[in-house]
Amino acid sequence: MKTKLSAFLALALLAGVHQAAAQGTRFFRISGPTATTIIAFNPDGTLVWSNASPGATYTVQTVASVPGGTNWVDYVQLPTTNAVNTNLLVDFNPPAGLALIPSGSFTIGDTLDGESDASPTNVYVSAFYMDVNLVSYSQWQTVYSYATNHGYGFFQNTVYGAYAAAGKGANHPVQTVDWYDTVKWSDARSAQAGLTPVYYTDAGLTQVYTNGEATTLYPNWAVSGYRLPTEAEWEKAARGGLSGQRFPWGNLIGESQANYYGNTNLSYDLGPNGYNAIGSIGGRTPATSPVGSFPANGYGLYDMAGNLFEWCWDWYGTPYAGGSDPHGPTGPLSYRGLRGGSWSLDANDARCAFRSYGNPLNAGSSIGFRCVRRL
Repeated sequence: MKTKLSAFLALALLAGVHQAAAQGTRFFRISGPTATTIIAFNPDGTLVWSNASPGATYTVQTVASVPGGTNWVDYVQLPTTNAVNTNLLVDFNPPAGLALIPSGSFTIGDTLDGESDASPTNVYVSAFYMDVNLVSYSQWQTVYSYATNHGYGFFQNTVYGAYAAAGKGANHPVQTVDWYDTVKWSDARSAQAGLTPVYYTDAGLTQVYTNGEATTLYPNWAVSGYRLPTEAEWEKAARGGLSGQRFPWGNLIGESQANYYGNTNLSYDLGPNGYNAIGSIGGRTPATSPVGSFPANGYGLYDMAGNLFEWCWDWYGTPYAGGSDPHGPTGPLSYRGLRGGSWSLDANDARCAFRSYGNPLNAGSSIGFRCVRRL
């Protein structure tokens, strides 16, 4: 027999005993009249455990480090950031380098600054994992080495010329990557990790996308391989649990919060003017900053504003598609979505609702990406 318990209730039972529970990884177990083992933590926030007796009383025990004994499970709480609720148990030991973005509805877009292509609409997004950081240059190189030894081909476009991915340093984000190469790289990352790749060149989902610039691709949304986020996923993640704010942390921005080009003519930019001091270390071409140089948002994600624009899956089009888990307009169209702003542009482009776009063959020192995975 299995019994379910809401994750929110589980933490509520601990109130008064662990009011100052430590952030980050902790351990807990279900204790009752018989030995129990937690079998699942469902996306709807329920726990499932074994050997439960009808009518029996069970308690939740939690510790910061395992004192011994059995059936302890590690979990992660959202960090304390910008008044976002921290007593939220979000996942059992998420994959390394990834954060869980919880499911739910949110308002995509806003009317704060007169965006013509970001009219607010309601969207529901299923829970997913997202890279905590932009893909770093060292991370790119590791997967790239695997990919090129397993039949993947990169940098073959004929419009803008061939270019290799670059990085200002190993721990800086990779840049100068076109959309096609980020998608092939994501498939290779999946294969290297033993996961089913997402992108295919045929409707039957038999030919993994490994080479060329395929205008029409067929994603398998049901598998848990790495892929680019949709615009809806990206914006939900960027907002970090907040609603109606310009940036992942609020309505104002300054040099200590993100890597962007300061412009205090904007009423919401506290400056200073010019290139960010951290990004400028080592030169301003490009003025990227090391991944994770600025505070995380409410979901534990870094650089969701500034540093580099991030490729999204969607073809760029207006208006937004609402509803549940939208994947953007049906293509092929001319451009793919870009989000997040960059080191070279001002705070206007770093807003959560700002939408940019690029020819999928284009690449430059202001463009990078990060991956997501379904649960």
